[in-house]
Amino acid sequence: MSYYQRHVFFCLNQRANGEASCADHDAQGAFDHCKSRVKQLGLAGKDGVRVNKAGCLDRCAGGPVAVVYPEAVWYSWVDQSDIDEIVESHLRDGKVVERLVLPDHVGR
Repeated sequence: MSYYQRHVFFCLNQRANGEASCADHDAQGAFDHCKSRVKQLGLAGKDGVRVNKAGCLDRCAGGPVAVVYPEAVWYSWVDQSDIDEIVESHLRDGKVVERLVLPDHVGR
């Protein structure tokens, strides 16, 4: 059994060369909000959920992006209500939020 039930990685990368990056879409704000909601709902910690920062996840064209393991579900979102839906539906209840899943063909 894994130490965490689910592990979420938020890309917080900022590109200096002007290329699109997740930081351009307030990925830090989404990360902070997700981490806060996970704690508020009592999901954080061993046997629960861990929310982590990540560098570039190389799917910039779909940014902002986050990936949830062990399911390897990639998400993109628009606002905090989308983050709430990911936390409550996927992280808490185990149901993927299909409307926010990043299509497989979207890369860098």
